[in-house]
Amino acid sequence: VQLVESGGGLVQPGGSLRLSCAASGFTASNYVMSWHPQAPGKERELVATIFSAGGSTRYEDSVKGRFSISRDNAKNTMYLEMNSLKPEDTAVYYCKAEDPGVYGPTWHVWGQGTQVTVSS
Repeated sequence: VQLVESGGGLVQPGGSLRLSCAASGFTASNYVMSWHPQAPGKERELVATIFSAGGSTRYEDSVKGRFSISRDNAKNTMYLEMNSLKPEDTAVYYCKAEDPGVYGPTWHVWGQGTQVTVSS
């Protein structure tokens, strides 16, 4: 059971990147999946979530209108399309899969992270 992120890199302010999170050993569409950037010296934060039932999405205010989370069930892969990138988006981006459970989370797995650097 694992998640493997890819697609990070160096991009200029205003540019775009597409991150991928490939799942193996489980069916990603059965779980809540999310993206969590962690900037240097800061805690890991949640910015985008895609839910298992129906594939509805939720975004934090800091990325609304700029980031888009999606999932390809055939490829068992989740994506984060990032547009209009800002220097403050610089972070290691981690993906997470979680079973929210009825009374609380019962299981989760993290990817290893991919570095996104926004700089001119």
